[in-house]
Amino acid sequence: MKMSKAINNLILQTVAQRVVYLVLIFSVFLFFAGHKMPGGGFIAGLLSAAAVALAYVAFGPKYISKHFNYDFKLMIGLGLFIATAGGIGSMFWGYPFLTQAFEYYTIPVFGEIELASALIFDLGVYLTVIGSTMTIIITLGESS
Repeated sequence: MKMSKAINNLILQTVAQRVVYLVLIFSVFLFFAGHKMPGGGFIAGLLSAAAVALAYVAFGPKYISKHFNYDFKLMIGLGLFIATAGGIGSMFWGYPFLTQAFEYYTIPVFGEIELASALIFDLGVYLTVIGSTMTIIITLGESS
């Protein structure tokens, strides 16, 4: 019995070592690809939290505290602050709450890119989703 459990754990750890970073990279892509539409920060946050949760299941809480050494509760507060600030920012220019503005910028290597104010709001949502999901997972893991 112990041999089978060790082999399954080794397979999970081997797969997780590769998949976690691929999912994190894909979540960053979704974060930036969805910046013009609502939901880019939310789905990217869910994917990032799923990647960290996979690492938590495969390697345990010590691995998470070593490689993803974040205060997830602080991340929730920071995300809420950034999302609120992103929404209120448009009110300083006389626009309604959460009005989107965008501008084109030229970056030497990448060329011309568009940056939207919705990206700030999505960053807040992204941090809030990761923080809350990981807080729930770690709390459930510690209680069992």
